[in-house]
Amino acid sequence: MEATEIQEKVVKILTPYVKDQDALATVSGETNILEDLKVNSARLVDVVLAFEDAFDIEIADEDVDEVNTVGDCVRLIGAKV
Repeated sequence: MEATEIQEKVVKILTPYVKDQDALATVSGETNILEDLKVNSARLVDVVLAFEDAFDIEIADEDVDEVNTVGDCVRLIGAKV
């Protein structure tokens, strides 16, 4: 699976949780999920579960701690698919 395809899916999964729609419109690999997109940190569990279901992978808790940007998500998922 290509990185661009993964990023498209990641953004689609994040969309319902995003509070800053302007940031979503200009999302890039450097976009911070919590700070830029204003995703509630309590909702991150839901986001991770959605990633696991969508990509048929398992994401360890310690891996989640390393993910801050959309690009981090794409790299982590890319390494697991």
